[in-house]
Amino acid sequence: MTFAEVATRLAPLAARVLGWRPDEFWAATPAELALSLGLGEAGDIPPTRAEILALMERDDHGRSH
Repeated sequence: MTFAEVATRLAPLAARVLGWRPDEFWAATPAELALSLGLGEAGDIPPTRAEILALMERDDHGRSH
């Protein structure tokens, strides 16, 4: 599969599972996306909803500065 094909398949998944908007999806590195979806090296234990929300909140605070 090409990068474009993989991205096209993962964008809706990131939106549904992570609540990511398109700009958040495209700003993430492939490693960040894989880890967020539980597909990377730390994928044995997927992040909890609380962990994802904490990361999103931290990211929102970083954007306001």
